[in-house]
Order: sequence, then C-alpha cells, then structure tokens
Amino acid sequence: MASGFSVSRYVPEQGSWARLTARDSLVRRLDWPLLGAAFALSVLGSLLVWSATRNRDQLTQGDPYFFLFRHVLNTGIGLALMIGTIWLGHRTLRGAVPILYGLSVLLVLAVLTPLGATVNGAHAWIKLGGGFSLQPSEFTKITIILGMAMLLAARVDAGDQLHPDHRTVAKSLGIAVIPMAIVMLMPDLGSVMVMAVIVLGVLLASGASNRWVFGLLGAGAAGAVSIWQLGLLDDYQIARFAAFANPALDPAGVGYNTNQARIAIGSGGLTGTGLFEGTQTTGQFVPEQQTDFVFTVAGEELGFLGAGLIIFLLGVVLWRACRIARETTELYGTVVAAGIIAWFAFQSFENIGMTLGIMPVAGLPLPFVSYGGSSMFAVWVAIGLLQSIRVQRPMSA
Repeated sequence: MASGFSVSRYVPEQGSWARLTARDSLVRRLDWPLLGAAFALSVLGSLLVWSATRNRDQLTQGDPYFFLFRHVLNTGIGLALMIGTIWLGHRTLRGAVPILYGLSVLLVLAVLTPLGATVNGAHAWIKLGGGFSLQPSEFTKITIILGMAMLLAARVDAGDQLHPDHRTVAKSLGIAVIPMAIVMLMPDLGSVMVMAVIVLGVLLASGASNRWVFGLLGAGAAGAVSIWQLGLLDDYQIARFAAFANPALDPAGVGYNTNQARIAIGSGGLTGTGLFEGTQTTGQFVPEQQTDFVFTVAGEELGFLGAGLIIFLLGVVLWRACRIARETTELYGTVVAAGIIAWFAFQSFENIGMTLGIMPVAGLPLPFVSYGGSSMFAVWVAIGLLQSIRVQRPMSA
C-alpha cells in the first residue's frame, strides 16, 4: 500500500471489501487535477497576498514577509488537514459527525461571549493570542454538510428508501438552522448566505422532494424582506447594499472599496502591470486587499490573463468535484460532494463578483487564494473529503 493508508474496494464475487492492490494504490486513485488546481490557487494566493501587504508597514510591523510566511504556513497546515481527512476517510468521519457538529455549534456560540472579537463590523472571530484568530463559521460550513448528508443518506444507503422522506428532510434542516441562526446574530450575513446555498445544494443532490427546495426559496425571499423591513441589519450592511444598488453613492465613503477595486482591475489590461508593480496595490488604495479583495491584485498586476487563470483553476476544482459526486455509488458521498460544490461555487462567484460590482460586498474570502487561516483550513479539509470519496468509492474487481 502506498503512503501507509488503508484503502478498500468492494469485490462483488466475494461480497466484501478487500484491501487495494499496489496497482490501485492511494496515490494512483487520488484526483490529481483537483489537487493540482487547488494547490496552484494557494501558490498564486501567496504571491498576491505578498504583493498586497509587503508595503503596508502598519499591518506587517515592518516585516514585508509577515503575511507571506503566514499564508504559506496556513497552506501547509491545510494540506496536513487534507491528508488527515483522507487518512480518516469520509466514512469514519460520518460516525463522528454528532461530535464535530456539537463542537462547531459551541465554537460559534463562543463568539457571542466575551471571547468573541469584531473585525470589519462582524463579531465573528475568537482571538487566540499571538496575533492569531479563529472564525468558527468557516468550519460550521463543513459540519452542516456532513450532518445533513448523514441524515439524508442513512436510510437510502441502507436500501430502505429511494429518497429521503419529509421527516428526514425536516430533521436535516434543523441541523442547518441552529448554527445559521447563531451566525446571523454576530452578524455575519455573508457566511449565512453561503450556508443557505449549501443547504439548497445538499437537498437537490439528495433527491428530496422539490417542494422543499421551492419552499425554502420562498421562505428565504420572505425572510430577506422581513429582515430589511424590521431593520435587523446593521448600518454597515445596509450601506453595502445601498452602494451595490447605486455605485455612484458616496464614492469616498461606503462606495470607496468597490470603486477602487474596479479601478485596480480595469488598469491591468490584458497582461497586467507586472507582479509587485501595480500602482493601486502598492499605493494601498484598495482596503482589505489581502483578504476580501485579493482578486483585485490579480486583475491589476496579472491582467485579464492572470485573473482568468484563477477563474479557470476554480473551474477545474468544481469540475473535478462534480465528477466525484457523479461517480460515487453512495448517496452520502454524493451529498457531501454536492455541498462542497455549492459552497465553493457561490463563495467564489460572490467574492469575484463584488470586486467587479456585480454582487454586493459580503466579506467572503476567495477559496484557496485569500489570506486567512480558518478559511484555508476549511477549504483544504473539504478537498480531503472529496479525495476520500474518490479513493474509497466502490470498484469492480
């Protein structure tokens, strides 16, 4: 066995699971295009984060490599988490879902206590000391996917049902509603939006009745209107939506970020100004450029071709994830993969869209590219889950 991992396959003639031969080793069965695309995005992210922060002494305490080192470290930890996830396997994690879910709920609850900290208007962080912090909502995305998949697929994979029944769907929605409500109280509207899309993706993949999907879409629309009418949004959130609806509104204030982002991307042209040569980036005109607006660095310094490469690599990740979801023979694996696809697709579209002015600013990182440990750890765990689904899928003899 390669790398010391224990991987099995189903042999119909024996009616049992057998250890894979060297020919079917773990290394051969990994989805290398998926892994390569995700790693390439993290490498590109390291360069873009470095370019965005190397001249910002107020953030780096005079060390131009401060964010670069941390981004590389976060990527390394993320890769280790991916390997650990593959080693454990998504089926093993299936049995630990109640524990993981409970821990994730406790962590998001901890944000609402004195342990929580506010960053950019969202009280969504836990300060760990030494300049490190944790954003529990990133890990909650994973536990929502695993928890809903565990319930929705249990009786289907056992052969008792063809599709999840209404009672099972209702229970699975309860798993999602609890952490979403807590995250909404922070308030972290961007993360709630991602979780809502994850829920829809999971339900669609599970084969649940379309009445649930249409019902949730209607409830979501009604809830959004109610939140707006009741004034439950914070002032900074209302301002972001107002700036999205009217880009000319307060260009030196609430509309400053998006205006500067579009200027940065537009100035890159086809091939860009060159890495570390962007005037908008070196001039520090775009706020939060290492996190939420990292795509503007690519647009300015790498141009249309470099920005297009990032979109292409994200497309490869989604394509391979879709293939994994389609090829697995167990509903649990299909639902987990679908939840990850919905998560990556929406968050990528929202992040890139807000820099282009086609989506409101929601404070969401670009997967694998933006600086941030919690996000990096979560997306690499998701890659580990996808690889585990591919590696452990049943094979013919």
